[in-house]
Amino acid sequence: MKRAKRFAAIAVLAIVATSLIAAVALWRDPFLLVRGEFARQRVAAGLSRASVDVAGHRWSYAYRDADAADAPTVVMLHGFTGSKENWYPLAAQLEGRYRLLIPDLPGWGESERKPGAVYGFTQQAANVVAFVRALSPGKPVVLLGHSMGGGIAALAAARYPQDIGKVGLLDAAGVRFKDNQFGLDVLAGRNPFAVEDDASLKRYIDIVFHDANAKPWLPWPASTAIIRKRRADAEFEQGVLTRIGRSEEMLLPGKEATNIRQPALLLWCRQDAVIDASALELYAQRIPQARKVLLDGCGHMSLMERPAEVADAVVALVDR
Repeated sequence: MKRAKRFAAIAVLAIVATSLIAAVALWRDPFLLVRGEFARQRVAAGLSRASVDVAGHRWSYAYRDADAADAPTVVMLHGFTGSKENWYPLAAQLEGRYRLLIPDLPGWGESERKPGAVYGFTQQAANVVAFVRALSPGKPVVLLGHSMGGGIAALAAARYPQDIGKVGLLDAAGVRFKDNQFGLDVLAGRNPFAVEDDASLKRYIDIVFHDANAKPWLPWPASTAIIRKRRADAEFEQGVLTRIGRSEEMLLPGKEATNIRQPALLLWCRQDAVIDASALELYAQRIPQARKVLLDGCGHMSLMERPAEVADAVVALVDR
């Protein structure tokens, strides 16, 4: 009996010690909780993690090999203030159907950011093609892009058709869509996505998500970690937004989209409060062969709000 009590006491002490260690670790780096959740989502989607040096940057990316060796390769590009993790719900839907490559674009997420480097549509399109050539040498890929990543994907498909076999634009930037508050704020030099405190973090999430059930739950201290990171990134974000939202590059993807001859997908959500759904028809005028998909009841984050429907559209693009 005494031995059992002694073992029980030791077990309690071990639990307390572990809890204290975890609390200290979170106090020192609250972002550990966010990274842990990202890792859980990645594993649940069947993805692994790797890195590669391409185009003068160290890239972090998630990947999954296909069940069949000859399956197409699908590359997924995240949007402004986004990261590779935005694609995990869609990746889970696709399972092992295709080889998946999901990078953090240079400057974003866990990929390298270089002081003074330019991260607009033009340079990122060239960066992405270098990434494609390094990881899918001699084999064109299906390139999917969301928001800013959609503008990058459009430009890459227009300029590098030998590397991009098919292209999918989801809620893509790069055309002069119908005025909304987000667009007016960007043209006025403001960053509608700026996060400085709890209130602005909530506003940011409310802008990009329409479906309340899809909004991420951000308990403390995860919320604190995200706010701290976004504050640190404020100058970088403003610089990129100025280039892709107010400079001569602003409408470049739409202008050059007329050169896209590959099979294409245009997918939007009707309630997108960032890139208004009118952008779908503007791109369609330039890419007449594109299949158009307009989803209802979702906002800017179609890939997270409606992953099953987006997966169906992607499969139709890749397999047709």
